[in-house]
Order: sequence, then C-alpha cells, then structure tokens
Amino acid sequence: MQTRKLGNAGPDVSVVGFGAWEAGGSGWGINPADETVIAAIHAAIDAGINWIDTAEIYGDGVSESLVGRALKGRRDEMLIATKVAPHPIGTGFHPEKVREACLGSMERLGIDVIDLYQLHWLDRGGHALEETWAAMAALVDEGLVRWIGVSNFGQGTMESCEKIRHIDSSQPELSLLAPGGLQLAAWCAEQGIGVIPYSPLACGLLTGSIDGPLPDDDWRSGKLWDSAQYDELFAPGKLERGLALVAALRPIAERIGCTLAQLSLAWLLARPGVTSPIAGTRNAAHIVEDAGAAEVVLDASTVAEMDALAGV
Repeated sequence: MQTRKLGNAGPDVSVVGFGAWEAGGSGWGINPADETVIAAIHAAIDAGINWIDTAEIYGDGVSESLVGRALKGRRDEMLIATKVAPHPIGTGFHPEKVREACLGSMERLGIDVIDLYQLHWLDRGGHALEETWAAMAALVDEGLVRWIGVSNFGQGTMESCEKIRHIDSSQPELSLLAPGGLQLAAWCAEQGIGVIPYSPLACGLLTGSIDGPLPDDDWRSGKLWDSAQYDELFAPGKLERGLALVAALRPIAERIGCTLAQLSLAWLLARPGVTSPIAGTRNAAHIVEDAGAAEVVLDASTVAEMDALAGV
C-alpha cells in the first residue's frame, strides 16, 4: 500500500483509510455484528491500510470500543484517529470537556495516546473556538495526543486555528458527487495541512450498488432521521443525478480495469491536496476492494473526463 505524509508534520498514512462510522451500530439504523466489524478491520490491516477513523458519537462510543477490541495485539499496525463533538451531541468544546472527551476515548479504545484527535464540527454559538483549539494543542503538549485536526471546517475557521497551533489534518466531505471541498483541499496543500475526505463513495452511491429508491429502514431513505447527506445525495432529483453519473463512470472503470469504487477513490487521490480518503464499511470484502484503489493510476485525460462529469 502506498503512503502519503499527513500534511507537513504528520505521520505517513496509507492512501486509503478505514472509516468506522458504521461500526457504531445502534442509532444509525445500522447494526452489524461485532464480529463482522472486527473482521473488516482486520481485513483492512491485512490489505495494507494503516489508519482508522472513528468518533465518540459513533454509536455513543460503541465504535471506539469495537476499534479497541479489534486492535488488541495489533495496535502497532494501525494509527487511530477519533473526534470530539460539541455539546449536547458530544462531550463539548469547553477546554475541560475536550480533555475529558479525550480521556474517555482513550479508555474506550484501550490506548494511552491518540494518534490524531479532531474537532468533529464547528460549535456555532457555543464555546470560543480559540480556547477550544488551545485546549487541543495542550493535549499534544501533555502527550495524550500526537496530532490534531478538524472536520467539517471552512477556510476562515481553520485560519483562526492556525494562528494558535498548526492544523495537522482537515476532514471534509468530498467525492465526485460532492466536489465542493476541492478548493479547500488545494488551500490545505498550500498550508501543509493533510486532507482526509469522508464519504468518498457518496454513502455507497459511487459503488454502483444502488439502482433506485432505498427501503424505509435504510438511513439513506431519509425516513429514519434528518440527514444533510440525504438532502444532498438521495432526495428526489439528487438520486437520479447520482445514478446518471454512475452510469457515465461505468465505461471508464471498464476501460481502466477497476471497480467503480476504486475509480472514484483514485479520482480523489489524483486531486491536489488529498492525502487519504476514508473508506467507511463494515464489510471485509469491500474494504479489500477499496484498498485496491491505491494501485489505480489515472492519467490526466481521464481525470479531466471525470472532472467534466462531476461538474468541476
């Protein structure tokens, strides 16, 4: 597996990461068996993936606990990234709460240091960002965390953080169906900030496994809970657009000799600033397939062809 340096001061990470959102189970309408999740994580390691992303709110800590179980005896093979979220969904962004959340994640993960600790999203109207980011920097100074990053932040708020302590990573939503973060990724490259996109396969749409409206018990149907990604990807009109893009991508994948998922991940890896997309799954076979994107090299004309289809 190829690796890339995370920003200008971070570790070398595999060019595909493992996303443990689905491992959270209860609360998302997804309830995989523990053994299924653990098998998928082990398959990721065996495929050369060396980092995993989770969060305190994924299944109210269930995801972190499962990641910890999966990595017992294999901790040195995997870098662990997790996140703290604003109150009331998460522990909160007050400096004392940030440290409390960090210690809680460490306990659930069964580790004595977090490799990458991230703010999950901006606390609008909550605690002052400057104090929160200073608290994150203090965790590094204390030795509880090695690197710190942000998720779902824009350039302006990231510039505020940069004045206090360098941001090691940014985690935006980014895919062929949600390409809005490309400009931010390019800016991050200029600042020496690594970019680790989430939902690179547009919640499964870009795998080609979806061919129409989803059942009511699937969270992507919009029937279980409100979701910005439903509005962006699966609402009437948006789903049809996604399916049309997938149909246009199929002949490109066939021409290159890869799967749709691998093609979509390879396109991201060809974009300026992108370090390592996060492939979220609970399926061992899927993560092995996703890891294969590291071997797919797209020439400039193919990237331009896909850019045109994505409207960038």
